Amino acid sequence: MTSLLCITMISLTLAGSAYSQASTYAPTVMILGDIGNDVTLPCQLPFKDADDFESIGTRVKWTKVAEDEALNEDVLLSMGFHRKTYGSFVDRVFMSEADDDVASLTITDISTDDSGTYRCEIINGFEDFTQEIILNVRGSLTKGVVFPYFPREGRYNLNYGEATKACLHQNALVANLDQLRQAWKGGLDWCNAGWLSDGTVHYPVVRARGPCGGSRGPGVISYGTRNKQNSRYDVFCFATALKGQFYWLVQPDRLTFDEAVQACLDDGAEIATVGHIYSAWKLEGYDRCDAGWLADGSVRYPISRPRKNCSPTEAAVRFVGFPDKMQKSYGVYCYKK
Repeated sequence: MTSLLCITMISLTLAGSAYSQASTYAPTVMILGDIGNDVTLPCQLPFKDADDFESIGTRVKWTKVAEDEALNEDVLLSMGFHRKTYGSFVDRVFMSEADDDVASLTITDISTDDSGTYRCEIINGFEDFTQEIILNVRGSLTKGVVFPYFPREGRYNLNYGEATKACLHQNALVANLDQLRQAWKGGLDWCNAGWLSDGTVHYPVVRARGPCGGSRGPGVISYGTRNKQNSRYDVFCFATALKGQFYWLVQPDRLTFDEAVQACLDDGAEIATVGHIYSAWKLEGYDRCDAGWLADGSVRYPISRPRKNCSPTEAAVRFVGFPDKMQKSYGVYCYKK
């Protein structure tokens, strides 16, 4: 199947050179979207017979356009039933199936990083059609929360691609520099460097000390741009407001990890992610002094009101660790959409 897809993509790339085609350019359209929501970028087929879209070898290419064309970012490539998505857009974009609008692109869970100009190109062997759409993503930085993340394997174990997936698995996206700066101004102090969405590595220091900022802090300390494949760091993720309910599942007994997953399912929910607990804590003031399993196998608890034996010095999401999943020492936090 992979070979067939590759052959198809190569053939559709060459197809355009075999004809002398007319070109049609549509006026640029501006679209507004709200952070955390889905948005559809319109690109209607100019051809009369939309039913033939998947049979005549029509090629559709979506690109995010940079000021320097050499830095353009591929978003989606389509020919007939074959679709391929790229980079940060994998599993986040899809094309409309409506007969009269089959080239429009929907981007899910948009962030400020998705703002910019997108180009839709449609080629059917006889005519080229190009549409550019400017997407502006609105939303206050205060409607989300930045949190540092590292996996069970320990700190400094993620290259850029793995960091991106790690945030997605926690119901979040990789944070951008503006979001990290806002979090630092709000008191985020973390002495481990993490990836940001532009491929740079930073860490926020509120209380400069020794190797944590030293003479450079306080501030958001930069390591600059790093090799996305070979360099390994933690990651700073950004989660938006919850669209469902985060809650502690009352159970008579402590649970293993597998029992925790099943208990949430039995309650009509799913086991909560790290992004869920941070959003509930920061944006809803959720507070509970009980350590519970989360979807990544970690155990944490959120404290909004510091008190004796419950994060007495600061409000925080406390991290217990990544215990043995067979250990029956914890409850579970669930999330119901």
